[in-house]
Amino acid sequence: MRSRLPVALRQLMKGLGQAGAGRVSVSVGLGSSFFSEANTLRPRHLKRMPSFSGDLLGESQAHGDVLVYLESDSAADLEDAARSLLSVAPNWRQRWRIDGFRKENRMQDGKWLARNPFHFTEGFGNPDTDREVVDRAVIGPGQGEPAWAEGGSYQVIRIVQFATDLWDRDSVDKQERIIGRRREGRWLDGTPEEEQPNFAADPHGKATPLDSHVRLAAPDRRNPPPMVRRSYSYDRGDGDSGLIFSCFQRDLVQGFEAVQQRLEGESLAKYVLTTGGGYFFVPPPGDGWTEALLRS
Repeated sequence: MRSRLPVALRQLMKGLGQAGAGRVSVSVGLGSSFFSEANTLRPRHLKRMPSFSGDLLGESQAHGDVLVYLESDSAADLEDAARSLLSVAPNWRQRWRIDGFRKENRMQDGKWLARNPFHFTEGFGNPDTDREVVDRAVIGPGQGEPAWAEGGSYQVIRIVQFATDLWDRDSVDKQERIIGRRREGRWLDGTPEEEQPNFAADPHGKATPLDSHVRLAAPDRRNPPPMVRRSYSYDRGDGDSGLIFSCFQRDLVQGFEAVQQRLEGESLAKYVLTTGGGYFFVPPPGDGWTEALLRS
């Protein structure tokens, strides 16, 4: 990969410059296959996303050298940006693509919230302040990463298909006990949505079931998992709808993977199926990182 890296990077940066025009914002993530195994500048936790219990990853919508993340409030602008990006690098091949949206997207008490295809508002678990975002997701000095990677973040993408027909057959009460919250965000034990419940005071799961999603994901709500979420819904028709789960963290093992391991056996499992996605490294702002990699 060493000989290919300069050409690939120059094409990438040229394409991103053209795609990120007008009302389109662009970010990029580098996959493990972007680097050679021997490259000393490779982020130390970056690897191919493994298949976890219950996953059915399809190669046609998983992994990749580069993730390009386009956001806009205009579908037409997004299409123009995607075409522009591919035209600049004719030797690049689009491995997979998925379009997402955020239903009832809104800001509340400093948090971006949206309603997912299971009718639940999500986003309450994200940090309240920029400082907390940095602490959970942004790599700093002394973490054993290459110097160029400081200020960057590991991003996980998971394409999660929802069995909405099966889900909608259940009562709202059952759904809320599976998730561990009311649909609008309040906790099952009556704790307001903006506060943290004391699960320790409910050791047998009478108020919040022990196998509910939120309780397994973060059993101590006062010490949340060190990651930041930013997910989107998707609907490709023919019953294929669900969530494009996205999260950012300093450390994949302490962040996403620790949560994923705790979720094994959750009651939500029979309603969801992860079919794609990958692990990527989002470089720090600016273009200093490209110069570092070009010199490698």
